[in-house]
Amino acid sequence: MLPLVYKKGQSRTTLGLKGDEVFDIQIDDNLKPGQDVMVKAGTIEFVTTCRIDTPVEIGILPAMAGFLQTVLRRLMKKGA
Repeated sequence: MLPLVYKKGQSRTTLGLKGDEVFDIQIDDNLKPGQDVMVKAGTIEFVTTCRIDTPVEIGILPAMAGFLQTVLRRLMKKGA
């Protein structure tokens, strides 16, 4: 999970987002705190700001991805 915020003046409404989009977030291994991040949602493209504030938080991201996948797998097993 990557915390992103809209740029000033942007919102879901101003960008024309409806809530059913699939998002493609353009990042690489050189992500920095507060960096601009390009997001694509279908034909809509916009720039957001990464709300990770410290290098320590950047280092935690891979572990969080694994943690979230584990939680989702457990929830899916319970629902099956």
